[in-house]
Amino acid sequence: MAFMMTGNSQAANDVFPAIGAQVIIEPGQTPEEVDTWFRILEDQDMHFCRIRMFETHMHHPDGTWDFSLYDDAFRAAEKHHVKIYATLFPATNTVGGVKFPESETHLAEIQEYIRQMVTHFKSFPSLYGWVLINEPGVGGQAADNAFTRKKFAEWKAQQTEPAYKSKGYARVTFDDQRFLLYYNTWFLDWIAKEIQAIDPKRPLHVNNHQIFVNVAEYDFPAWRKFLTTLGASAHPSWHFGYFTRQQYALAMSANCDIIRSGAGNIPFWVTELQGGNNTYSGFHPFCPTGEEIDQWLWTSIGSGAQGIIFWCLNPRATGAEAGEWAMIDFQNQPTDRLIAAGNVQKAVTEHANLFAAAHPVPSGITVMYNHESLWMEKESQLPGAPTEGVEGRVTGAVMKSALAYYQVLSESGLTCDFSEMGEYNWNEPDYSGKVIILAHQISLPSRYWDGLTNFVERGGKLIVSGLTGFFDENMHNIMKTGFPLENLFGGCLKEVKTTAERFDVELTNPALTLPAHLWLSTIHQTSGETIGLYGDQVIAVRKPTGKGEVVWVPSLIGMGSWLNDDHALASFVTDEIKTVSVPFRFAEQQQNILMKTLRSGNDYITVLVNKSGKETTVALQAPDGFQPNVLFNDKSGKPVDRSHVLLEPEETMVLHWAR
Repeated sequence: MAFMMTGNSQAANDVFPAIGAQVIIEPGQTPEEVDTWFRILEDQDMHFCRIRMFETHMHHPDGTWDFSLYDDAFRAAEKHHVKIYATLFPATNTVGGVKFPESETHLAEIQEYIRQMVTHFKSFPSLYGWVLINEPGVGGQAADNAFTRKKFAEWKAQQTEPAYKSKGYARVTFDDQRFLLYYNTWFLDWIAKEIQAIDPKRPLHVNNHQIFVNVAEYDFPAWRKFLTTLGASAHPSWHFGYFTRQQYALAMSANCDIIRSGAGNIPFWVTELQGGNNTYSGFHPFCPTGEEIDQWLWTSIGSGAQGIIFWCLNPRATGAEAGEWAMIDFQNQPTDRLIAAGNVQKAVTEHANLFAAAHPVPSGITVMYNHESLWMEKESQLPGAPTEGVEGRVTGAVMKSALAYYQVLSESGLTCDFSEMGEYNWNEPDYSGKVIILAHQISLPSRYWDGLTNFVERGGKLIVSGLTGFFDENMHNIMKTGFPLENLFGGCLKEVKTTAERFDVELTNPALTLPAHLWLSTIHQTSGETIGLYGDQVIAVRKPTGKGEVVWVPSLIGMGSWLNDDHALASFVTDEIKTVSVPFRFAEQQQNILMKTLRSGNDYITVLVNKSGKETTVALQAPDGFQPNVLFNDKSGKPVDRSHVLLEPEETMVLHWAR
C-alpha cells in the first residue's frame, strides 16, 4: 500500500510517513512546560504525538471530572500544529493499562470513562484519532474472573462441532487460546462502537506489543473491520529478546512486516518506538544511539509504515519509568536521538510527494507462521526442563525458525511478506513466481491443506523445513496416522531422532552443507527426487506437482542457521528463489546488512542499513537506466556507481532511483 492518508491528515500538514513522540501529561506540570514540549516537536518538524488519557488524572474520588490539565495539552498541540492520537486509559494500577473488564461493573465504568473522554475532547481541532486501549495482549492467558468466565461460556455456546475430527482420535481443543483470539477482538470492537456512537468519523487505532510472542492471540483480519489503522509497540529493551542488539534493525523490519501483513488494506503505524534510555525498566536495558534511531525509522518507512511515534518525548516524573525513555534531557533540550528523528522527518518532508506515493515492492515471497504452532509449542513445555543446547524444543523455536529465513532474505536485499497463514490469499488462479516458506510450523491445520496443494499445483514453490506438519490443529500427530500431504511433499516422516546441538545436513540438489539443530528427521519417501541422504536414510525431497514444486528438509535447518552462521541457509534459499523477479536486490548475501525497496510512481527508493560493524561496498542488482541519488545518509558513504554502494559501519542510506 502507499502511505494512505486517513480522515484528518489534511490538518497534519499532509506529510506521510509522519514521525512524532508520546507527550507524557501528569499532575504537577505547568502550562508553560507543556507548551515547551509541543514547541520542541514543532521545531523538529514533527507534527504528530500520542497522549495517554489517564482517567486517574481527571476523575476525582467524589465522582467529578476535571479535564483542565489535558485541555492545556490539547490547546498547546493546536498552537504548535501537532495532531494527537489520544489513547484511552481507564483507571488501573498497572503500567500497561486495562486489557479486559474485570466485571460488569467495571465494564460500565469503562463505558462511562469513554463517554466522558470522547464527548469532551472530540471538539478539539488538535485531536487526530483514538487509540482504543494501550497494548492489548496478555501473554496467552486472560485473567480468571467472573466476567471472563461469562464471556467464555457465551463464546463456547456459539461453537459448532468441526467437520474435521482428527480421524476420531482424542483432540486437544485449545479452547482457551481460541477464546482469547475472540476475546481480544470482542473488547476492541466494543470500545470502537462506544467511540463511534459519539465521534463517528474519527480514525481508530490500536497498538499490539511483544509481537514475536503475543501474535498468537491476535486476529488481525478481524480487527480490520473496526480499525482505521493498525499499530505496534516496538521497544527493543522489552520486545526483542530473541535478537542481539546487532539484529535490532532486522527485528524492527520483521515487526513491521508482520504488522503490514496483518493490516491488509488499512495503513499501519509503529505506535510506540523506544526513544530513550532504560534505567530500571526493560528486560534488556540500553540507550539507543542516534544511528539506531535512523535505522529503525527508515526500516519502518521502508516497510510501509504510515507513521512512527516514539516513547517518549518527555519522561515521567514519578513512579515506574520516571526519568527514563525520553528524547529530551532534564533541561528540556533535544538529545542526539530527537535531533536524529527530526532530521529523518525533515528529509521526508523535503520529498513529501515522492514518499506520499511510495509503497513496498513485493517479492512474492512469504514467510509464514500460524497461531496453532505457537500454541502447541507453548503447550509442550516442561517447567524446569533444561534449555541449554536444546533451543529447538523451547518456546521461541517456531518463531526463530521463521525469522532465520526472514534474515537471509533481508540479507539478500529482498522485501518479503511475514504472514499468519490465515492472512494469505489462497484463491489466486496462478501462483507462478510466488514462494511460501514454512519453517518449523509444527501444526498445519486442516483448513490449509487444500490451499497449499492448490498453491503448488498453480505454479508456486513451497519450501518446508523443521517439524512442519507434525500436528494438525488438534495436536494430533498426522505423521503417525496418515499424512494428508504425502502426495504433495513426496512422502511422510519416518522418524525424528534427537541428535546434537549442531550437526550437518548434506544436500545434493543444490549441493550444500547446512547446519541443523537437535533433531534429525528421516523421510519415508513415496515420490519425488531424493536431494539429501544421511547415511542411507532420506532426509530431503524435491517433489514437483502441477506447475510448482515442494522442497522438503524436515530437520531444523532454520534453527541451525539462527544459532550458527547463516551463510549456508542463504545459499540454499538463493538457489531456490532464482525465479523470483524484483527490481533491486543484493548481488550476493550481505551478512548483517539489509535493504528495503519502495516504489513511487515510476521511481524507486531503497533503504540500506549496515549493521556489519565494518565499512562495506555492497554490490546491487538494479534495473537498467535507473540512477541513484542520495536522499538521506547519516555518515559519509555514497554510491560508487549505479551498481555499488559504499556503506560505513552503522550507516543508514536512502537512495532515490530515477531514469
